[in-house]
Amino acid sequence: MVTGKSHIISQLQKDILTLQGLHAPKPGKEINFGLGPVNASFPNNCFPLAAIHEFVSDGIESTAATGGFISALLAALMHKGGACIWVSASRKVFPPGLAYYGIQPDRVIFVDLKKEKEVLWAMEEALKCAGLAAVIAEIKEISFTDSRRLQLAVEKSQVTGILLRQQPRNFNTIAAVARWRINAIPSYSVDELPGIGFPRWNVELIKIRNGKPGSWQMEWAAGKFRHFSPIISSLPQEQNRKTG
Repeated sequence: MVTGKSHIISQLQKDILTLQGLHAPKPGKEINFGLGPVNASFPNNCFPLAAIHEFVSDGIESTAATGGFISALLAALMHKGGACIWVSASRKVFPPGLAYYGIQPDRVIFVDLKKEKEVLWAMEEALKCAGLAAVIAEIKEISFTDSRRLQLAVEKSQVTGILLRQQPRNFNTIAAVARWRINAIPSYSVDELPGIGFPRWNVELIKIRNGKPGSWQMEWAAGKFRHFSPIISSLPQEQNRKTG
């Protein structure tokens, strides 16, 4: 009887996720991001695809760290082919640097515009192109209405959208499946050799629809994520940090 109830509850949870547009990957369509224990925080225990992910940064350093982490995610999204569109009014990413994360820079189309309103329009139009692996937009402010338009676009095209919000003035709630914050932490020298070690980040999943927020320490080494000294928490302090 207990087993029967557990099965019914599990099936109801899956049905609710489906109604909310969060589908489990079809067989053969799974993408291995190598996020390890982070997957337990996601609905269906897998990185939400065909959804909008919001990344917030507090300054220049965190913006650079966030760009690195996003690039690592893009490497997985583009692993099976497809191009990516990166839209911005003040691009921070250095295209040749994408190769470090296993991305061929010529498979990323950079669209440089003058106004943030143009960035939002370009992202929405790009998200309607089902052949893309992902669309990234660097932008500070976005309203719930505008974010809802992006979400409706990805639900039709099944393309994953990423918003990189650099020092936003308003941490308003938007129609994103997840809100992330990435900060750089000191790297560790390899075999005590001089120089800079592998990139390391403190990865915060601040909000996740139908999931469990948390925090982890990760690095990018040998073309994949690696975890160390994980810090798992429910992040109650976010209420005090006024992040929405």
